[in-house]
Amino acid sequence: MADESLKAISPIDGRYQSKTKILSTWFSEYALIQYRLRVEVEYFIALCRIPLPQLKDVDRELFPILRNIYLQFDETAALKIKEIESVTNHDVKAVEYYLREKFEELKLSKYQEFIHFGLTSQDINNTAMPVALLGSLNECIIPVYSSLRDKLYQLASDWKDIPMLARTHGQPASPTRLGKEFCVFAERLEKQISSLNNLPVSGKFGGATGNFNAHKVAYPEIDWVEFGNNFLQGVLNIHRQQTTTQIEHYDDLASIFDNVRRINTILIDFCRDIWTYISMDYFTQKVKANEVGSSAMPHKVNPIDFENAEGNLGIANAILGHLSEKLPISRLQRDLTDSTVTRNMGVPLAHSILACQSISKGIGKIILNEKKLQADLEANWAVVAEAIQTILRRENYPDPYNALKQLTRTGESINQQTIIVFINELDVNESIKEELRAIRPDNYTGIFDM
Repeated sequence: MADESLKAISPIDGRYQSKTKILSTWFSEYALIQYRLRVEVEYFIALCRIPLPQLKDVDRELFPILRNIYLQFDETAALKIKEIESVTNHDVKAVEYYLREKFEELKLSKYQEFIHFGLTSQDINNTAMPVALLGSLNECIIPVYSSLRDKLYQLASDWKDIPMLARTHGQPASPTRLGKEFCVFAERLEKQISSLNNLPVSGKFGGATGNFNAHKVAYPEIDWVEFGNNFLQGVLNIHRQQTTTQIEHYDDLASIFDNVRRINTILIDFCRDIWTYISMDYFTQKVKANEVGSSAMPHKVNPIDFENAEGNLGIANAILGHLSEKLPISRLQRDLTDSTVTRNMGVPLAHSILACQSISKGIGKIILNEKKLQADLEANWAVVAEAIQTILRRENYPDPYNALKQLTRTGESINQQTIIVFINELDVNESIKEELRAIRPDNYTGIFDM
């Protein structure tokens, strides 16, 4: 571990940096500058296609070179822009000034005034950030969640025939199958991932207060709304919000953050269930020879992966909640409270990725203890009472519910022999008794078919 990571305030950039650094592609200061450059350059090129300004053909041939300003962006360029910002005290204006210098190098100085033409800084920020978020969702976040979902589906398939005692309110309940319980979480993730995949990603683009004031006064004959729509959809691949203030309203981003939070909540539920199953000895865990579970108790093998995941998911959801609740609120046409908040978008996503990595590692270590599952079923014959009373209802037997209630709530242990004695004393024909005697805790598991 490098000294810098040892001194990092956030564990995201310290202890866990190696596991989360992929997100720097979209959410670092470096990435934000690069995305701003992309928007500025593509906006200039889009103006040229109106055509505005009237570029010579030889100048149009420079479009690929202009794109290389952001495509070949490097640390030297980033530091240069930060140096300019130290003078301007304005991050977006620093990008504009940097582009002006690049235009001079390319002999395009006469077109400099069309850099950032008619725009406010939020036209850049409120497109750069959603484009970055879209990239992170498509290339990282959704694939990570999807991979975890697939692993749960695989375990559901592997264990689809394993009977297990269910517990409602913590008490023994009608048996289920282990695979089905994993499938519950896989299916929940499936639905929410699908929702996340289809949520719109949008941005604001309309000048100082959202009305294209400067654009219209300079070139009233141009349909700037159509231009803005085409630029965002066709070039940046995001939707344009039609009616805005100086900043985007962030409602679509809030929907995304809330959707991610729902996925994380499902995973918290999963972690707590697996943690409980481990504590019940339904699962043991693979161990490594030199790993330590406790500094004092040598025997300990803790379910640390699921605990770490739960903790990271909690932090992620707390920040996601603030993002979705705060960002859509801004005083009048603009206040600056969103600026520092949006810079933290990558933080909850990093904690979410950490959690998924921990869960994936954890489920790779669990070992099914089928004997324990079978022992719990055998120790809880009372759970077949539901089956017996339901068949007796079918046969119009008088008050079967209370008959089973009296049998199973005496406080005495109920076993197979207790159930058989009860069945043998019923006033029903022998074929019904045979049907009832065939019911066992390990075969009374209902329907589950993947």
